[in-house]
Parts: sequence; structure tokens; C-alpha cells
Amino acid sequence: MLESLGSLTSSPWIYAVVALSVLFDIVLPVLPSGVLVITAATAAAAAGTAGTAGTGAGSVAHEVPDILILLLCAATASVLGDLAVYRLAWRGGERLDRAIARSRRLTTAQERLGTALARGGGALVVIARFAPAGRSIVSLAAGAAHRKVREFLPWSALAGVAWAGYSVALGYFGGQWLGATWLATGVSLLALFAAGAGAAFLVRRPRTAATS
Repeated sequence: MLESLGSLTSSPWIYAVVALSVLFDIVLPVLPSGVLVITAATAAAAAGTAGTAGTGAGSVAHEVPDILILLLCAATASVLGDLAVYRLAWRGGERLDRAIARSRRLTTAQERLGTALARGGGALVVIARFAPAGRSIVSLAAGAAHRKVREFLPWSALAGVAWAGYSVALGYFGGQWLGATWLATGVSLLALFAAGAGAAFLVRRPRTAATS
């Protein structure tokens, strides 16, 4: 994986590519933002291990992504993407309202999110960040329901940091333990997909489970 993406992970442009991928995957979920974050973190871990084991650590450090900057870029882009969709949904008007009314998934998310935010608990926003398309649905639902920014933004920020931290940690520790191999990247991606499947299950649970 790192050999095929070596020119990208060794370039400062990796931060921009990661940020843009995370920013736009809220409207284009097919973008491999999680794959890019994990791959970049794996490159940093593998190169860091090589640097401590041998010589040339100084040059290696300039050829791989910085973990903290990578995390900051991914988390910031996640929040900005959430806010962009939230604002668009806020101003969507009657056409968007009709589209949401026709979607059982969006209607249910809007109801559950409204109840959660009204009670001062937005854990649903954090959980949905890991679920496939969950980020898009929650941001749309919050905007269309005209939830206040102060209710939505803190949970969006927490969700972005949690998702970025988890993805970076998977790549970094996978790279340290297994090296810059397809196995390391594959194991990390499986862990990311497993978290997504678990989050999707929690998001889709009937409301009666939470209100009983």
C-alpha cells in the first residue's frame, strides 16, 4: 500500500488531499477518506520505527506525515463538512423538507436527533460519524430541523476528533506493530469498518430501546 502511494504520503500535499477527502465525503461517501487517513498514519508509524532502528531518522521525519497535523486536518475538515451540509439543509426550504418527508431514514434521524439534542445529549452525532452515510444524515437532519448551532457544533467537533483520532490510531499502531505492509493497512481498515458496522447498528436501533 505504501509503495503504491509513496509519492503522496511523502509529500506535504497529503494533508490537503486528506482534508479535501474528509470534507467532501459527506456528500460523496465513496471518497476513501478513512483509507487515506489510515494509510498516511501507517506511513508515519513505519518510517518512525525505521528511523529509531537505524540511521537517517532526520531525513525520514521530513518524508512522512506528522501525526498531530494529520489528525488536526482530518478533524477540522470533518467539522467543516458537517457545518456546510447543516447550513445548506437549514436554508433548504420546502423542496428539502419534502425530500426528507419522503425518506423514512431521514425522518427517523431527524426525530431521534431532535430528542437527543433537546435532552442535552448528542451522543447520536458522535456514533453516526462512524456509520456509513451517518454523518450526512445527521447533519441534514439537524439543519432541516433548524437545531441551534450551539446544540449541534460541539457534538460535531467531538465526533470529528473521535473519528480522526480512531482512524489515525489504527494506522499508526498498525504500522508500528506490523510495519508498512498490506496486512497492517488491511487490519486497520477492518477495524474501521467494524466500528462503522457497530455504529450503524446503534443508530438504527428502535427508539423504544432508548426511551424505555
